[in-house]
Amino acid sequence: MTPSDASATAARGARATKAGETAKTRKAATPEKAAGGAKVSGGGKAAGSGRGGAKVGGAKAGGAKAARSETHLGMVRRARKINRELAEVYPYAHPELDFRNPFELLVATVLSAQTTDLRVNQTTPALFAKYPTPEDLAAAVPEEVEELIRPTGFFRAKTKSIMGLATALRDDFGGEVPGRLEDLVKLPGVGRKTAFVVLGNAFGVPGITVDTHFMRLARRWKWTESDDPVKIEAEVAAIFPKSDWTMLSHRVIFHGRRICHARKPACGACPITHLCPAYGEGETDPEKARKLLKYEKGGFPGQRLNPPPDYPGRPAPPLGAEA
Repeated sequence: MTPSDASATAARGARATKAGETAKTRKAATPEKAAGGAKVSGGGKAAGSGRGGAKVGGAKAGGAKAARSETHLGMVRRARKINRELAEVYPYAHPELDFRNPFELLVATVLSAQTTDLRVNQTTPALFAKYPTPEDLAAAVPEEVEELIRPTGFFRAKTKSIMGLATALRDDFGGEVPGRLEDLVKLPGVGRKTAFVVLGNAFGVPGITVDTHFMRLARRWKWTESDDPVKIEAEVAAIFPKSDWTMLSHRVIFHGRRICHARKPACGACPITHLCPAYGEGETDPEKARKLLKYEKGGFPGQRLNPPPDYPGRPAPPLGAEA
């Protein structure tokens, strides 16, 4: 063997050794890869999930690749896929305020500020039994209204708002709730969020309801970087067809209340981790995450005393009753 042949052989041996070491390094690193689609162990549906429950076993952990230079088109496709998958998880998504007509929904939505829908639903039966129409509420004694809605908190300010809007409905709209955004937002205590709740659920007019849950999840999912509700509404509206807006709002809010909580998201029990760039902000262990699930997903009563027929969970108890 000539000196040049010996040198070539040594070089080939060095390259082979280095390639082998690289392969071993990659193989050793594989079990530790959380991002990119490793499946959550444990299997099964989340406790109390009912129909369309959170599919823990089949959910991919690690989140979407959105954080790594995702294009706008990629984000739009991912956002729409989230909506489609949430539709499978929450086929029964609905407004969580009890109401029988637009007036009751409008008042209940105003009362829901700074409290839960459950507390509103437990309070409004007595209120609407005594004041079933805008004319009745407009003519009420404020102190009596305050006492009825006291459980919802901020009862003096809320009394002023609901009596003011009842008066406006009586005097300006013939006792009927208007079906236009520009008219609704002129009523006392009614902003865009409240208006879209009423329009979408009482009149069938599409709208995006940007409450605290919607805002939180839209930011976690990189649909927006804004913290201004009006800007978030506009940016999300540009992502989805108008026909999706109302049901999208319900699904996102349902998910925020049940799984993707503000302080401790139940990441390990979430069915859309493979689409979520914020995976890992919350509890990733499947068993621990299941214990964080709320309402029907955790086997507990929902927020409505009179939920829709297709709701898979238990109705909420009346005020003062045991859950």
